[in-house]
Amino acid sequence: MSGQGRPRAAGSGQRPAAIELLAGYPVVIESPVAWGDMDAFAHVNNTVYLRWFESSRIAYFEKLELMELMERTGVGPILASTRCRFKIPLDYPDRVSVGARIARIGEDRFVMEYAAASHRHAAIAADGEGLIVAYDYRQRAKAPIPDEVRERIHRLEGRDPDPL
Repeated sequence: MSGQGRPRAAGSGQRPAAIELLAGYPVVIESPVAWGDMDAFAHVNNTVYLRWFESSRIAYFEKLELMELMERTGVGPILASTRCRFKIPLDYPDRVSVGARIARIGEDRFVMEYAAASHRHAAIAADGEGLIVAYDYRQRAKAPIPDEVRERIHRLEGRDPDPL
C-alpha cells in the first residue's frame, strides 16, 4: 500500500523522465493516479489536477515555512484565482510529478506556476497558475508580502521572480 494515498516528495531512486521535465521547478511532489480519479469519460477528472496543484502549492509553502510565519504575524497566503490548461488526458495506472514555482511577484501578491508531468507518458499533462495574495487574517485585509517571505522565495528559487 506504499504507492497509494498521500502525495510524496519526488526524488527517491532513479529519476523518471517526467521529473526531468520539471527541472525549473524548485518544489516537486509525486502522486499516484488513483482509479477513483477518473470520471465517466475514463480519464482523470479536471478537479483532480487542481488538487495536485494545491498539494504542490502547500508543499512550496511548507518549504518557505509560511505557516509558522502566519502563526507569528497573522499574514499568510490566500488563493485569489487559479487556472489549468490540459494538454493530454491521463488515466489509471500512472504517477504524476507536479512542480510549483513563483514566476512573478508584486507588492502584495505573486503568481505561482504549476506543471503536472505524467510518468507513463513522459510528458506534461497540464500546466496552470495561481494568483496568491498576502492576507492579514487578523485584520481581514490584504497585506504587503513580508520581506522575510521575499528572502525565503529568493533562496528557494535561486533567483528573484519577475515583477508583477
